[in-house]
Amino acid sequence: MEIKILGPGCPKCQTLERLAKRALEELGLEAKIEHIKDPKEIAKYTFTTPALLVNGKLKIQGVPSYAKVKEIIEEEIK
Repeated sequence: MEIKILGPGCPKCQTLERLAKRALEELGLEAKIEHIKDPKEIAKYTFTTPALLVNGKLKIQGVPSYAKVKEIIEEEIK
């Protein structure tokens, strides 16, 4: 599983990354997490940050609840 956090590195981006790491840990999964900060790369997917990409698919924009992040990750392993 590949997870990308899209955003400039602001507190909201960091929160989204923490939520993703927490969900992975709780689910007992390992995944590569990459933080994309380059505006040109971000623009390939969205203009709203932070955003969460899972396996190359845009899953959410903004900072969701922990439960939502966990649900998104669980859906990808099914």
